[in-house]
Amino acid sequence: MNAAIRYLAKIALAGSIALSLATVAKAEDKIVRIGFQKYGTLILLKAKGLLEERLKPQGYTVEWTEFPAGPQLLEALNVGSVDFGTTGEAPPIFAQAAGAPLVYVGYEPAAPEAEAIIVPKDSPLKGVADLKGKKVALNKGSNVHYLLVKALEKAGLSYSDIDVSFLPPADARAAFEKGAVDAWVIWEPFLAAAEAATGARQLANGTGVVDNHEFYLASRNFIDTHPQVVETIVASLGEVDTWINANRSDVAEQFSPALGLPKDVLEVAVERRQYGVKPITPEVVAAQQKIADVFHELGLIPTAIKIADAVEK
Repeated sequence: MNAAIRYLAKIALAGSIALSLATVAKAEDKIVRIGFQKYGTLILLKAKGLLEERLKPQGYTVEWTEFPAGPQLLEALNVGSVDFGTTGEAPPIFAQAAGAPLVYVGYEPAAPEAEAIIVPKDSPLKGVADLKGKKVALNKGSNVHYLLVKALEKAGLSYSDIDVSFLPPADARAAFEKGAVDAWVIWEPFLAAAEAATGARQLANGTGVVDNHEFYLASRNFIDTHPQVVETIVASLGEVDTWINANRSDVAEQFSPALGLPKDVLEVAVERRQYGVKPITPEVVAAQQKIADVFHELGLIPTAIKIADAVEK
């Protein structure tokens, strides 16, 4: 009898443990993990608390993690610690080439003025052609990687004509200020911040060179298992974009403290971007494919990829 009781107790305990684990797993499934960067619609969505409001009735909570740049964000998505995030054009290409299970779910309008090649205010360099043989800093695999490639091409130089130093924004800013690099290829709001703080000059921005789209991406597993959440996130981003377009003069005033950015820097960053999330189109896929092909030709990614493979069917 005692043995039978012990046996039944073990079964009950196992069932209890299984139920507890299932409960934990279910609770974890109700957490949406979003990666964001220093500026963009996602961080404004975070500051407004709109997504939490929209997802609460569905039983979801939201966890936000800041990343210094797109490549680091997509690495987190690749290993499963982030479900959704935003980057520029180049990071998802590098990530897809590395096998990351990502899906493009939307994009923001082109913003060529929101990234640039800058030099110190007293630099003797006057144009992109002057970069030959010079050391240029950028975050490897970020959106500005393509800007540099195309700007050099436009100036009659090749990528191999310069000495590239791969540094994340904070380290690149330090190297730029102490003269360890001759130029820095950077995006907003770091661009406006460097200009305001150091008097940095632009050799060129993306105008007439690149589109500089911002993309929203989700992991393949997340979009397959939580499609309604992805739809809610994109719809919420659309609401914030609409608000920004109608209240541009208020963005810097209201969000400077929340974003940790000086008001004057944020005003410049806001004006250099366009807002209005859109669904992925064949034209955007073709533009991304062109970038991917260039990166493969230059040996920046190890294998050719098809952007269409990372677009929701």
